[in-house]
Amino acid sequence: MAARIARTWRRGPGPLLPCRYSACSPAARPHCSAASGAGLLETLHRRGLLKACFPDDAAQVRLPQLLQSEPQTVYCGFDPTADSLHAGNLLAVVGLLHFRSAGHNVIALIGGATAQIGDPSGKSAERERLSGDAAAENAEGIRESLRRIFANHELHSAGDGRKLGAATVLDNAGWYRGWDVVRFLADVGRHFRMGAMLSRHSVQSRLGSPEGMSFAEFSYQLFQAYDFHRLHRLHGCRIQLGGSDQLGNIMSGHEFIHKNAGEDVYGLTIPLVTTTTGDKLGKTAGNAVWLNRNRTSPFELYQYFVRQPDSSVERFLKLFTFLPLPEVEKLMKLHCQDPGKRTAQKRLAAEVTKLVHGREGLESAKRCTNALYYSNLQALEQMSDAELQELFREAPFHELLLEPGTTVLDACRHAQAIPEGARGYQMVTDGGVWINHQRSSNPEQVLVTGQHVLANGLTLIRVGKRNFYIIKWLKL
Repeated sequence: MAARIARTWRRGPGPLLPCRYSACSPAARPHCSAASGAGLLETLHRRGLLKACFPDDAAQVRLPQLLQSEPQTVYCGFDPTADSLHAGNLLAVVGLLHFRSAGHNVIALIGGATAQIGDPSGKSAERERLSGDAAAENAEGIRESLRRIFANHELHSAGDGRKLGAATVLDNAGWYRGWDVVRFLADVGRHFRMGAMLSRHSVQSRLGSPEGMSFAEFSYQLFQAYDFHRLHRLHGCRIQLGGSDQLGNIMSGHEFIHKNAGEDVYGLTIPLVTTTTGDKLGKTAGNAVWLNRNRTSPFELYQYFVRQPDSSVERFLKLFTFLPLPEVEKLMKLHCQDPGKRTAQKRLAAEVTKLVHGREGLESAKRCTNALYYSNLQALEQMSDAELQELFREAPFHELLLEPGTTVLDACRHAQAIPEGARGYQMVTDGGVWINHQRSSNPEQVLVTGQHVLANGLTLIRVGKRNFYIIKWLKL
């Protein structure tokens, strides 16, 4: 492979080396299955999805051979610290889906138990404690995210001739419930050595900070290691996928399984997605773009990716979509001919929105885009009440009786869009009010169906540049 990552990772008992799957010898390459072995890993590396692997020789021979020998099981964990996944988690889900597309089985593990402990990886302070009830409630939202994305990917993949692997969603709360701490420490804790645990980067960075680290956080790596062990024992899982900040936890799982079962397992890390300013893309950074509709609408998700700068769009096309790399290259050439059209950004936004919210969600995002940014009345008429409230999330929504003779002034006052009295009247006459994207400067104008009241009974009022008000008219 032309671009090779420098050898920078050396932590714990063994080195974590960058993924260099093109290092397959020429003699071995004819035996590498492009669908499931070295070809898959090299493709993921070229897309930027693989940061590094563990242990060191996995990148060279053993992991590609394992993947091409028969379908394997790959897992990734998601702690339900909120009731939805966010765009920062999406890359891990996409990574699982690439393995599934190659015929391997994937497990998305919800950490209903571990979320109550709090993963210290990448954190400068301890997470706020999460109760069991809150974790269980959040887990339902995460489960909905995962199942929806798995289903959308399955529909997206239909017709390409490939047999997908199985996709399973589990929750580790199921196997920790009723297990007392004495038995856990006796059965699991005795296999871990303090020296190795203390050497983890996530531990070292916190021990040297003013905040320090609680014993609960310190024990987190035991629980994630046991999760990997259990999935290996019951589901034959030999590969864990995780963010680059999960290195220590992955190494703990590898050591635990090797001691108990005498078998080798593997870890693959994916890069952490950051903004153009270098901030981690997640809820801790305060910039989360959520994957559940009640948090972030399809329109908002679509617009987030449409607004990506030219410096990020090619990388994001490779990371977040399943477009073949030659197609990404062609798309970027087309984009460079006229960057103002944002061709690459629109395709990126469409592919991500379709994966997360399905074709219906993508069509909703496009309707909202046309209605808001292109003043398209037809798109406005086709929008559902739910879409209207998603699009104008902060806008007051009123249901009013449409009486004969209702004027522009009446509508504005009913919606509380203008002040009472002469000042509100003057705002209309001065041209400060738009109804359904048309300036309305006559306060006494009687509302006209098709112009002021659309076919879906909607009137959208805008006062100034950003103040929206929605009226849903109920007819006599």
